[in-house]
Amino acid sequence: MALLLLDKLTIRYPHQRQPALLKVSLALESGDRLALVGPSGCGKSTLARAILGLLPQGSTGDGVLQVAGRDPRRLQPRHLRQLRGATVGLVFQDPMTRLNPLLTTWDHLLDLLAAHRPRWPRCRYRQKARDLLEQVDMPSRCLDQYPHQLSGGMRQRLGIALTMALEPALVIADEPTTSLDVVVATQVMAALSNLCKRQGAALLLITHDLALAGSWCSRMAVLGEGQLVEAGPVQQLLAAPRTPLTRALVSAARLKEGQASPRRASTRPLLQVTGLRCWHALPGPWPWRPRWLRAVDGIDLNLEAGETIGIVGASGCGKSTLCHGLAGLMPLRGGQVALNGQAVLQGRGGRRHRQLRRCLQMVFQDPLACLNPAMTVEDALLDPLLIHGLAHRRGGREKVLEALAAVALTPPEDFLDRLPRQLSGGQQQRLAIARALILRPLVLLCDEPLAMLDAVTQKDMLELLQDLRRRLGLGLIFVTHDLGIAASFCHRVLVLDGGHVVEEGPGDALLADPRTRATRQLVAACPRLPRPVCPVT
Repeated sequence: MALLLLDKLTIRYPHQRQPALLKVSLALESGDRLALVGPSGCGKSTLARAILGLLPQGSTGDGVLQVAGRDPRRLQPRHLRQLRGATVGLVFQDPMTRLNPLLTTWDHLLDLLAAHRPRWPRCRYRQKARDLLEQVDMPSRCLDQYPHQLSGGMRQRLGIALTMALEPALVIADEPTTSLDVVVATQVMAALSNLCKRQGAALLLITHDLALAGSWCSRMAVLGEGQLVEAGPVQQLLAAPRTPLTRALVSAARLKEGQASPRRASTRPLLQVTGLRCWHALPGPWPWRPRWLRAVDGIDLNLEAGETIGIVGASGCGKSTLCHGLAGLMPLRGGQVALNGQAVLQGRGGRRHRQLRRCLQMVFQDPLACLNPAMTVEDALLDPLLIHGLAHRRGGREKVLEALAAVALTPPEDFLDRLPRQLSGGQQQRLAIARALILRPLVLLCDEPLAMLDAVTQKDMLELLQDLRRRLGLGLIFVTHDLGIAASFCHRVLVLDGGHVVEEGPGDALLADPRTRATRQLVAACPRLPRPVCPVT
């Protein structure tokens, strides 16, 4: 009997006419590696929720769904809790949705093990916790640390350790490397793959990254509008896709490989940054003498109107800190930021400062971090217009509809009354981009804006940003962990390491001839798609 069996599975959410999944059939055996790919909103996460019995109340389903011979839809709550964790493990897209900020690493592991292995002695819990950390390459000192004291990669490793602690037969990894740079993503996927292999677990990898799927899985299934459109060996589907959707996904993914950096003529300076320093205070031996983490330590850059500068580097190199410092969301230890010759970070709180801040907007890495969960889409977009006095509540709806249409949330009227949690991950990110663009800024700070989007949607968003840059003379600072995207989209690329710019130049030149250790690591870790199959003539 198959470990996971789906036969003509149809899932409908309450109050929605179209099914989220329509007659999906799949089978997964022990030890299999299956990648589930498709555009945002195609039903990938719905399938994972159905397997774990996490669908919203009122959802309906037809067809066969069996996990280790049991249907999660018909299990009692006690047996369903045993299924989650002991039989099926889930690696979350954002590990902080699973981690309690008030618990240490040891508390998390102990809580899980004690709930499912109550007869174990305490010394065995401790040894198991140390073994799990060792298996995911985390030092034992992390046992006493809280989630906020761990890097993004470490938090994801802890999420993997929690998932694999009970040795589940099936592991579902839902976009496990979305917010990680390519170097850390490779390390995290290696840790997950090795654990699955050691325990004989099957892996269902949900991802929008086709190159990642090709590197770690043997089979691939493509979903489109809730239906299974193509399935087969992963190398075959990537090299010779048969259906229009798969061809579109592969074509969009190939755009970032081997493409030359765009060229442009020099124009007027728009944003000038000189000696920018952003330091984080760390606890020291004496309260009046803190230690400093020099996250950004003396960065200079000039951004011209209509120019896109890419910022790349490993996790912890200072990419996001740089954006937060430029946006005035973090205190500076030194340096100057000028927009059209006017100091942006001086005279805070006044009308002039608010007008300058309006001209410099930010798209955050996690869209839910910048969206109020209690505000509808319409209110979320109308709010900045009201704050800056650019529209009245009655007359602002037209601008809201235009902003939604610009980021391909169509028809826009269908999204006005939705809450952020009622949108897919890709739709949330589009909303976050629309919210930043609705004020018509001069400079857009994009902190991993494509991290949660599939390849086709990434292409659409890049084309949208390019169109806005050309039409409005918009300057873009584009933070990404994907050097391939930076090379094809940005005029110049800056590589950060330890808070410093260690290499700079056109992205295609950096890919072809990396000169520093940090750049070479990024180039080596970039996954690549297999080359297309040429027809025999």
